Formats: sequence, structure tokens, C-alpha cells
Amino acid sequence: MATPHNQAKMGDIAKKVLMPGDPLRAKFIAETFLENVKLVNEVRGMYAFTGTYKGEEVTVMASGMGMPSMGIYSYELFSQYGVEQIIRIGSSGSYVTGLKVKDVVLAESAWSQSSYARTQNGFEGDTIYPDAELNQRILETAETIGVKVTPVKVHSSDVFYAESTVDDYREIHRKHQCDCVEMESFALFHNARVLGKKAACLLTISDTFPTGEEASAQERQTAFTDMMKVALEASI
Repeated sequence: MATPHNQAKMGDIAKKVLMPGDPLRAKFIAETFLENVKLVNEVRGMYAFTGTYKGEEVTVMASGMGMPSMGIYSYELFSQYGVEQIIRIGSSGSYVTGLKVKDVVLAESAWSQSSYARTQNGFEGDTIYPDAELNQRILETAETIGVKVTPVKVHSSDVFYAESTVDDYREIHRKHQCDCVEMESFALFHNARVLGKKAACLLTISDTFPTGEEASAQERQTAFTDMMKVALEASI
């Protein structure tokens, strides 16, 4: 059953989904790690690929940027395609010197000023949590395969370019204990909570606010393989 945003038919999408923001990152993961790959969606260029990883079916689908986009795609996957679990695999900006470019972090919670959850179902809180069991599996998987993953509280923001009149990263870190920033996990965690599904968010640090260090656009698409491997192994 297709939607206005997804041409996949029922059965085309696996129960477990990896969800990068970037469609080209989804394509890279599918071509690099999956076997028997089939392109199941390309509406609006939001690629979804289904294949097998070590014999188990997995779908990799892009979410696009920001909570409205993640909100649409993850809600449809959970509610209309029978998806049980989504692991977001994205990039993040570090607020602290202890997290450097290419470090991998796992969201223990997502704090946001966003109105997404309030608008969606009246939720008034500003912090939403991932599935604890899935997070534990990710941490255990990372340890098994030798990848360091640091649990963090993330700032899930609606805004990429903020003016100097609002709190900067230092104030957000001080007031809310957020160690890094991204733009999708709050909506993903909310949708999973509303629909009784599982969600987690693995991130690779792509740039650091304190030092100005940053990964290239190409590296953001293809070089964050530790995060990808952890998510795939945890999915099976």
C-alpha cells in the first residue's frame, strides 16, 4: 500500500529499518553492506533499499532533514508498513571538546524546544527517550565488535542557523546537559512512543563547535562506517 511519500508495496520494507538522513548515505549503505538489494522507494528522491545482511532482511531508508520529514517517513513506516524498529544513523555536531570528529555516540535521550510532539498528540514534555532494550543491544553489539560508542543526551533542534540573540551551544550544554546536536531524533522517538514501536539513534560526530573541526560532505556520506556496522549488527 503506497502513500503520497512512499511507493513501496506492503512487504517491500523489512521489519527493521536503518534510517540515515541523507538519501545518498542510504544508497552507500545498501550497496556496501547488503546483498540482494532492491530499490523500493524513490519518491522525492528519498531512497529506500531492502536487502539482506548476514541472511536477515533489512531496509535502509532516508528520512530527509528535520523533524517534519523524519516525522512523516517514520510514522508511515511504523503505522502503514509494519515496521517494528528504526535505528536512526546520522551526523551530529559536538558541543564539547571530549567528542571529536568521527566519534560515535548513542542518544540516551533527546531534548528539544520543538513543537513537534505537542502538535502531533498534545505531548507537553521537552525530553523523549529511545527504547531502552534496543539501546542496550546497540551498546553490547558495539563492545563485541570493538567500536567505542558513547551514550549522550542530544539536542534535537528545529533550526540549523540560529541567531546570536538565542542561547548558543555553550548555554544549551550548561542548561540542559546536551553534548551534541542533530535534527531528527525527538520526532522519531515520539512516533515510536505513540505507536508502541522501538527506536534508537546512533550518531557520528561530523563537526565540533568548540574547535571548528568538521568532516567533508563526502565523508558524511561514506566514511561513517563504524556507526553503520554497529547499527546493522544490532539489527540482526
